[in-house]
Amino acid sequence: MKKIIAILALALATATAASAQIGLIGGFTSSKTTLDVNNLQAELKNVNLYHVGLAYKVEIGNYLAIQPQIAYQVKGASLEENLSSGSASASLASLQTKTGYAELSLGLQGGVDLLAFRPFVLVEPFVGYAVTGNETITAGGTVTSDSINAAVKDAKNKLEYGFGVGGGIELLDHVQISVQWFMNLGKLYNGDKLDTSAATAVLNEVALKDVKNYQGIKVTVGLFF
Repeated sequence: MKKIIAILALALATATAASAQIGLIGGFTSSKTTLDVNNLQAELKNVNLYHVGLAYKVEIGNYLAIQPQIAYQVKGASLEENLSSGSASASLASLQTKTGYAELSLGLQGGVDLLAFRPFVLVEPFVGYAVTGNETITAGGTVTSDSINAAVKDAKNKLEYGFGVGGGIELLDHVQISVQWFMNLGKLYNGDKLDTSAATAVLNEVALKDVKNYQGIKVTVGLFF
């Protein structure tokens, strides 16, 4: 009996090892967000950036795969229109924001292995922490001071979390191409951390605390070994 259990355990371990692959991933990220200023909804423009990282894929039978990933993911948004909260000095003419996250995700894939290729759908929850980033505000037609930009940057939420949904195709067990729509949950800025002494009327009257977090499209190419 012990020999049978040992043989089954060895067979399971061998099968699992054979279905596991390490991969290099990278691709295109296009993101944006929305801004609510005194009940005025403004959609920020897409910013096209990138992501790179490592993946570990484990196939479970012919239909399921689990693919955890760790990546450097850069997201951003750009607003370029005049939004006034009542005074020219407090109007927000433009906002550019960019954030680079150390991001951990867990891709759950469902598809059919057709030998030469494997089409699949995916759900990918993720969590990340901001490691790089910058903010640039133009108010009243003039670029704001470094202290105001620093105050906005300091108010940005460092922790991100959200999910992605999409699909893709894997070719010959080694090349994977996927497209997904993702959404960061929560707000991009923490209003309680805004340094209003440095930010003056721009931050007092323009509701940066109501900027939604990033959402957009990711196109990823992976090479697995």
